[in-house]
Formats: sequence, C-alpha cells, structure tokens
Amino acid sequence: MRTIILLLLLFMVGSCKNEPKKQKEVAVETPSLMAGNDTLIYPEEKYFKSIRQITFGGDNAEAYWSWDDTQMIFQSNNTSWGLNCDQMFLMNIDENFKDAKPPMVSTGMGRTTCAYFLPDNTHFVYGSTHLVDKECPEVPLRKNGNYVWPVYDSFDIFVADLEGNITSQLTTEPGYDAEATVSPKGDKIVFTSTRSGDLELYTMNLDGTGVKQITNELGYDGGAFFSPDGTKLIFRASRPKTPEAIKKYKALLAEGLVEPTDMELFICNADGSDLKQLTFLGNANWSPFFHPSGKKILFSSNFEAEKGFPFNLYFIDIDGKNLERVTHGETFDAFPVFSNNGKYLAFSSNRNNGGTRDTNLFIAEWQE
Repeated sequence: MRTIILLLLLFMVGSCKNEPKKQKEVAVETPSLMAGNDTLIYPEEKYFKSIRQITFGGDNAEAYWSWDDTQMIFQSNNTSWGLNCDQMFLMNIDENFKDAKPPMVSTGMGRTTCAYFLPDNTHFVYGSTHLVDKECPEVPLRKNGNYVWPVYDSFDIFVADLEGNITSQLTTEPGYDAEATVSPKGDKIVFTSTRSGDLELYTMNLDGTGVKQITNELGYDGGAFFSPDGTKLIFRASRPKTPEAIKKYKALLAEGLVEPTDMELFICNADGSDLKQLTFLGNANWSPFFHPSGKKILFSSNFEAEKGFPFNLYFIDIDGKNLERVTHGETFDAFPVFSNNGKYLAFSSNRNNGGTRDTNLFIAEWQE
C-alpha cells in the first residue's frame, strides 16, 4: 500500500538505521538549508525550474496525473476537510487548496489508497475498505517496540467515475488487494495482493480479467509502476533472509502487519521475467517512478539518515549505476510522479510546513 500511513511511519522512525550495503558509483552531494523563507526550492535542486505548493495542511500524497496532464487525483487525511482517514480528491493542475477544498471522489467510507487514472480520463482505480466497514480502520503504529504498517485484508480495488460513483469492482479474492497502477500502454494494471499467502505483485486487464502473478519470493512486493513503454516494472520489496527475519515477517503478516523500514528497489519485465535487485543501500528505498526516458528511476530514500530521516529523492540508472541526489531537504520528500509529457514532477514534502508534520503536495517545473 503506497499510503500516507507508510509516509508517517517512515518519517517517525527513530534509531533504526541498518548498516547500508555498498552501492557502486555513488555521487551524493552534501545537504543544505533552504535558501531563504521566500522560496520552495533548495539551492542544489537543479532539476526544479519552479515549484508550486498545492495543499496546506494534513497529509497529502500519491498525486497521479490524468493521461492528458490536465488533472490529478490524490489522497488526503486533512482534518480541516472533515476527514478521519485517507480519502480521494480531484484537482485541476492549475489549482491550489490554501483556501479551498477539492471535490472528494471516493465514497467517504472506510480507508482508501492508491488512486490512478484509467486511459479514458473519466474513470480511476483505487483501493478501499468500505465494503467491510464504513468506518476508518484502526492504525497500529507499533509491534514489540517497532513501527509497523497495517495491510488491511478488507482492501479491494474499485473503478469509479470522476463524480465518485463506483462503476465496477475489480478484485473479490479474500485478503489484501491494493496499490493499483496502470500501464502507459493502457492495457494492464499492476497491483499487490496477499491471495497467495504472501504480498506479491500481480497484473490484470483493465476489467479485472487475466490475473497473472508476477513475483514469487518471500517478502513484501509493492508500490509498482510501469516504465513509459509499458515493458518493465519498478517496485519496492523486503527480502527477509535469516531464519529470525523470516519468522518475524511471517508472524507479522499473519496479523496483517509489515515493517516498512528495510526495503530495496527491484526491476523486472512486465511479465515478471529478468528480475533484478536495483539498490543495495540499506534502510528504506521506496516510491520509485520511471524518468520519462525510461532509463532512470526517481525514488525516495533515507539511506544516508542516522535516525530514520531525512528522506530525499534520488536518481539511479536502471542498471543500478549513477546514483544522484535530487532533493536536499532536511525532513521528507517522497512520492515523485512525472507528468506524461515529462514537463512536471508532482511530489509530497514536509518543506514549508511551519515546523509541523504536515505533508503537502508540490508540482515542480522540471528542467534538465
């Protein structure tokens, strides 16, 4: 689940640093302070020509573009909008919500996650728990002293129109089904499911037929995105190896929980073949998204952090070379998503939040 729950857990992690493994050809610059209070761009952020803040309170994340780049759909738990947990909202890309509330396009019931536009620009897929319980599910934050993240077995994937009317249900299997994203080819959806007994990746047609399992190795596989040409998948994964780690992972999963603090990036073909581990950095490497060229991945990581944060955005080539730091914040940058035309980057950040834990949406004009 690419949810704001994960955002909060990772940001709040204390002294949980794993010794990072060696990554070849690392080229990381020293972080710096923000260049004055009148700017949203840090001095070293050379890829940002300009930047606009979209939301101004609560936790806002996973903003995904319509296919024509005129709208975005995102999730928020902003209490000033009357929310108790994440719901889905629609926006035009020239809007901001400093003094306004966007239209909600989920049911307002249960918890939602991971909305993504379908090719017709008038429907979207998203995960919701509302069929099991109309109330927000409880959010456990710790298990045996460690941060955990709930994997609700009440999540299923739905299709809705831009007025919020559910038009179809794509998954009906018992267990967790969520984290759906759509191939730029417009033919497939990738999602995460526990239907095999583990958290694995699957693909299906846009109508929910033709389900195919893509991964089959113990550990959490999730947050997958297709490459611009639809031929590859990038995703985050945990890979418990020791007997103790395997026992712990299985025990937590049996309770509908995972620990989200030790993940690396993996890449494979869209059918699951040629699977390779892309990062060997330690700590949490996640929210990957392909650069428009298809040759690089932009992702969030805290591998340089001593106490769980900051999280910043990094580039890495699809062969694992040329690691480069992209953002230079001192708190949290994540959920990067390029527009389809490659001119803009939407992402979530703690910058300019007045010292609170609010995580807001930003749209940067991209330059190279």
